[in-house]
Amino acid sequence: MKDELVNKIMDELTKKLGNIETAKPEAAAKAVEDCCCEARCGLTEFVGTAIGHTIGLVIANVDHQMHEKMGIDKKFRSIGILGGRTGAGPHIFAADEAVKATNSEILKIELPRDTEGGAGHGSLIIFGAEDVSDVRRAVEVALRELDRTFGDVYGNNAGHLEFQYTARASYALNKAFGAPIGKAFGITVGAPAAIGVLLGDTAVKAATVDVIGYSSPANGGTSFSNEVILTFSGDSGAVKQAIIAAREVGKQVLVTLDPATELKSTTQPYII
Repeated sequence: MKDELVNKIMDELTKKLGNIETAKPEAAAKAVEDCCCEARCGLTEFVGTAIGHTIGLVIANVDHQMHEKMGIDKKFRSIGILGGRTGAGPHIFAADEAVKATNSEILKIELPRDTEGGAGHGSLIIFGAEDVSDVRRAVEVALRELDRTFGDVYGNNAGHLEFQYTARASYALNKAFGAPIGKAFGITVGAPAAIGVLLGDTAVKAATVDVIGYSSPANGGTSFSNEVILTFSGDSGAVKQAIIAAREVGKQVLVTLDPATELKSTTQPYII
């Protein structure tokens, strides 16, 4: 059975590559990725994958020793696990939408020093619930949301910019950033960290917002990553205005470090 699956994948790969022999290397790489994604994991714990080298998993009945070492309340018999190599902000905002839509809670949010060698973070987010169907649904919602939340992430060989907005913050954003629950909330992220400082100052000068937090490489707000994160809350229109102003400045500055690379959205910008 395994050999048949491998042969099927190789046949599909050969067909796709055969159609793009004269195409750009990026197209060939995408064909390989698309084909390989057709092979699905058969484990019941597997939920899915998404942009940012993100994987979603569930554990229906967590072992009591894991509960203890992870510091998780034993009432959360089931957990959902969302982990990615890049884009901590998109993952946290996606998780926030997931807890709004499901009967689950955020148990842990951790930011590994990662970005696949870049300047920022990866992510590890743990959902908890008494029923595995609830955490599975939470992971599914978060995976689906990532295509949207990666919309205002921009990067080149020198660094990255990240902007996120929600009209109503929930428990994931409260746990990760101290966001006031139910209020509009936004973040600006700039890497290298020098750009992040400029983004934050631009944002608070552009609109009347309440600064919630400032995270820099050595102040404990990041995993010693080369970026600065500003978080703020306030009126919905003001938060958006602050983000848009910072985004325009950030794009102009980051491109100077790598003029040969066009600075584009990872997916489709959503903060308008």
